[in-house]
Amino acid sequence: MKYGSYLEQQKTEFPDSWQDHFLDYTMLKTYLKTHMVDTSVHLTACPSTFKWTDSFADTLGMRLERVRTLTPEFIRMLDAQVVKLNTFFERMQSEAQVLCKQALRAEHEPQDVLNDVLRLERFVFLNFTGVAKALKKHDKWSGLFVREPYLVRMSELGFVASTELQQIKSELLERLGQHAAASDAGSSRDTTRAPTPNGRHRADIVSGHGVQTAMVSLRGPHGTDIIGGVLTCLSKHKCQIVDFSLSRLHHDVTFGVLVHLHERSVDLFSDLAQTAQRWDGTLSFDVQDAQLKATKLATSAQYALSEAPYAQRIKYVATVLNERGLSPEFLSEWLGWLLAKKISVEQMRRLDKRTSLMCVEFRLSVPRDLTPDEVRAELIAISSAHQTDVALQPDNVFRRQKRLVVFDMDSTLIQQEVIDEIARATGIEEQVAAITERAMQGEMDFGESLAARVALLAGTPVSVLEGVKQRLVFTEGAHYLCRALKSAGFKLAVISGGFLPLAKHVKTELGLDYAFANQLAVSADGSVLVGETMGPVVDAARKAELLEVIAQAEGIAIDQVVAVGDGANDLLMLAKASLGIAFNAKPRVQQQARARINQKSLANILYLMGYSESEAAELQLLG
Repeated sequence: MKYGSYLEQQKTEFPDSWQDHFLDYTMLKTYLKTHMVDTSVHLTACPSTFKWTDSFADTLGMRLERVRTLTPEFIRMLDAQVVKLNTFFERMQSEAQVLCKQALRAEHEPQDVLNDVLRLERFVFLNFTGVAKALKKHDKWSGLFVREPYLVRMSELGFVASTELQQIKSELLERLGQHAAASDAGSSRDTTRAPTPNGRHRADIVSGHGVQTAMVSLRGPHGTDIIGGVLTCLSKHKCQIVDFSLSRLHHDVTFGVLVHLHERSVDLFSDLAQTAQRWDGTLSFDVQDAQLKATKLATSAQYALSEAPYAQRIKYVATVLNERGLSPEFLSEWLGWLLAKKISVEQMRRLDKRTSLMCVEFRLSVPRDLTPDEVRAELIAISSAHQTDVALQPDNVFRRQKRLVVFDMDSTLIQQEVIDEIARATGIEEQVAAITERAMQGEMDFGESLAARVALLAGTPVSVLEGVKQRLVFTEGAHYLCRALKSAGFKLAVISGGFLPLAKHVKTELGLDYAFANQLAVSADGSVLVGETMGPVVDAARKAELLEVIAQAEGIAIDQVVAVGDGANDLLMLAKASLGIAFNAKPRVQQQARARINQKSLANILYLMGYSESEAAELQLLG
């Protein structure tokens, strides 16, 4: 609802004798709309209007001349309106003083006088809001910024300070409280809810005069001074802080506050304007009744200042990552995609500390009917085009409360495929590698391919495994990642379709808690491999099962489990975990996994888990 319509609606609640004394907001708005179109001297607001072939000097001169004429005329009109409502206020305040004295002498009902005072307070706030909004429209259409100095100037008037009216209200409330206490004498009832002589409760009397809502924002180069200045004003006027928001760009700070004004002291805004002038700040505020917005404040339906105020939304976090730096081209396409999907950005947080921007976490407000599965293909396309990873996760309590991370081993924690390394040592590398690649691409059943590859190893000396251990190359960032996670209290496991001796070696090197893999059968004397495995085969189903077994053993919910892998036999495990990450994975795995990382370092997983680079560095010191 536009404020003009809202004001007309609210005026119907006042006596007929009050109607002519309200601010004529419609007249002021109509004047601005009629006369100040294409008049703004704030030329940066409309740069495309001006062409090189135009006479810039003439156009600017014409606008300045129009503003020189129209703005004083508007101010004179506004002055006349303000004088009118201030004169009425002072007359009604004088009448209230007389009635208050009569009420204190028991010649008049205190509650009736208090109702008149509250009505006058509401009259003041509605009209002050109208003045502020009219000035805001003037500043927008003229390009001049007169609102703050005008409100400071207006603070000299009685209806703005209204100290006498506040005194009258305090005296009436005190008298009504005395009546309530007297009527409750000798009773065991709760005096905070004691009825007054007219049946109303004491708590209702104090709070029943309604709540005014204001959004205040102050931006400037003196961060802590600006915050302190705003809070001092709010304290002085006994405001209730509902919510706040703070953003900083080096020295420049923007501090926004949503407040309830129980005393309807419009003098708050002149104090804020003076604070803005003192600290070279830019003040903006919006005053409105709590009923003016569809959303109700201080309820579960409330939108925080940091949230996009749209209904039917779900919160997600998107982590965008590129070790070579996030390019403007990617960021432009990414934001364009968000706009096309009607996804609102609520917060942005840089996670890295590199010389160029590498990783940003976006908090998003997503339409409820849009799911990650529906947009996965589009996100993969954007990621592939810019070699930049985008991971989309629900923003819930479990996102930064993970407790278990399960890794695949081959091509994940280590850069090699261990069976290929064993085959290389025995001269059958090409045959084994061909089978391995077909299995990882999902072209062969894993159990079948494992049996075929292990059969080729028959007769291989067991001592070869020791040599393979020495040749293993850990993936960049593996040690850093595991140290950070262990310092943060995580349980870590490797579940591999490879072989247990090598998985145990990796477990020891990285400080993991669990290692599961296939067990190779050896000859009776323990000297050579016989070309078979023993026990259950660690295939895709077994990996997912082991993940769940470890979680249950540690008392960890599946919502707190992360899985990392690269091959087709990791898909069930990735799907089982609440966050499944395809790390430099095969195409089929990338298409199905919830999150993807196509960067060199495993340490980037920390970003997806919500840790900044600074936080990860702190965890290294604890490890």
